Amino acid sequence: MLAMLSNIIRNITPWFFDHGIKIAAIIIVAYLIRKFAGIFIEKIIKKIVIFDHFLTKEAERKREDTLIRIFTVSLGILVWLLALLMILQETGIAIGPLLAAAGIAGLAFGFGGQYLIRDLICGLFIIMENQYRIGDVVCFDGTCGLVEDISMRMTTLRDLDGIVHHVPHGEIKRVSNLSKQFARVNLNIGISYSSNLEQVISVVNKVGKELTEDPAWKEHILTAPQFLRIDDFGDSAIVIKILGDTKPLKQWDVAGELRKRLKIAFDREGIEIPFPQRVVHQAKL
Repeated sequence: MLAMLSNIIRNITPWFFDHGIKIAAIIIVAYLIRKFAGIFIEKIIKKIVIFDHFLTKEAERKREDTLIRIFTVSLGILVWLLALLMILQETGIAIGPLLAAAGIAGLAFGFGGQYLIRDLICGLFIIMENQYRIGDVVCFDGTCGLVEDISMRMTTLRDLDGIVHHVPHGEIKRVSNLSKQFARVNLNIGISYSSNLEQVISVVNKVGKELTEDPAWKEHILTAPQFLRIDDFGDSAIVIKILGDTKPLKQWDVAGELRKRLKIAFDREGIEIPFPQRVVHQAKL
């Protein structure tokens, strides 16, 4: 047993000092290239990305982080793929036939490959056109959520229920970005037909102004929510529209706080928010 072990060690030692060290060096060099290339990509992107005066500093940071992540991941895949081929060559496996087989397999799966190419091309245009970034809230033909990750092939969304959606770029026909540059509070509220409309307008504008001046909320609001117009004459209510601009992703928080304050103010001023009513006339026999 000892002689067999000694024989194995004697046979492995030359291989280790010849090929083993090279394989270890390949792994170390690939790791260092991946690490320092990521730092280099980060610095380059922050220098070459042109500042858009329409975007906030936070939006620019999200754009840079998205580009950095995409290029870093893509470069990492390329580096480790090349390292794997070099390691296979050091172990004595001829990579020529493997590459030829990969080419034949690529032809065999060409029909499926066209979808991959479509996803990559669409992803490239999405990135170049800055349609959305990691951290944005977007909708793709009814699928909405927070963008958690973007690769060259697909986008990963997480909706309000915590469900993760993986959407290939080639399947995206329409992109609705809910958090780019600015957002908007857009409320329709019904008031009673018997309400004093001038009083309602005054109360709405006052509440919107107070919310904008509140230290806890003023950093999130760009334009104070104000009465815009009478939007409709409903069956049981006059529907008024209230609009105001907020910072991206803050429209839902601001709208919720505005609804709460309007309800309190309406109750205090005696302004009724009616609900659907039905009058039943009973025939006399």
